[in-house]
Amino acid sequence: MADGISSFWGPVTSTIECCENNYAYSSYIAEFYNTISNVPGILLALIGLVNALRQRFEKRFSILHISNMILAIGSMLYHATLQHVQQQSDETPMVWEILLYMYILYSPDWHYRSTMPTFLFLYGAAFAVVHAYLRFGIGFKVHYVILCLLCIPRMYKYYIHTEDTAAKRIAKWYVATILVGSVCWFCDRVFCKTISQWPVNPQGHALWHVFMSFNSYCANTFLMFCRAQQRGWNPKVKYFLGVLPYVKIEKPKTQ
Repeated sequence: MADGISSFWGPVTSTIECCENNYAYSSYIAEFYNTISNVPGILLALIGLVNALRQRFEKRFSILHISNMILAIGSMLYHATLQHVQQQSDETPMVWEILLYMYILYSPDWHYRSTMPTFLFLYGAAFAVVHAYLRFGIGFKVHYVILCLLCIPRMYKYYIHTEDTAAKRIAKWYVATILVGSVCWFCDRVFCKTISQWPVNPQGHALWHVFMSFNSYCANTFLMFCRAQQRGWNPKVKYFLGVLPYVKIEKPKTQ
């Protein structure tokens, strides 16, 4: 939320600001809550990465968890500085990440295996170059939503073909977190003037970050379960500290 303060990072050059007073707690952090709310995303991605490496899942899942971490770090840089360059370090990884999700979702049934990763890589590289020179504004949001919508049919197909109750529960948490998070994001954007007059700002955009951190973790865990089923690895959903779900697999000795 613009308040005429430039402080350490200079004048605000990003195209988007959230409903939070700039530099309210530190001269080095423009939006304090929107910055620290990315920490859960880094921690959850790290947990997922350790599990993927420890059980020797396919490299695509390690890359997916790493991309979650890169996105969270990029978001931290953006909200801490409110600079256009750092905004790109948040938005460009968002597109790269969703392209990776598309590959994981659709590649098992893709007849020409080399064409999909090649096309998605070139698409992501081209977007990064164009986005470095152009400010898309609303166009970026529309583009990102379209990419997300392309993933929904495949996610639904995986859901209806999964019989494991615990895995289905993870998928339901995936849907719940994105819905609640989207409401928080929407209210922060649309009702900022009203919220700013409240005694306490609920920090809707920061809550969006937290919910989407769990959303990404649930999506990754569910996809790991589905992929393990495809490979015949006998996946089971276990719980870290009795709360956080993860996938435990048993690979055949030949693998």
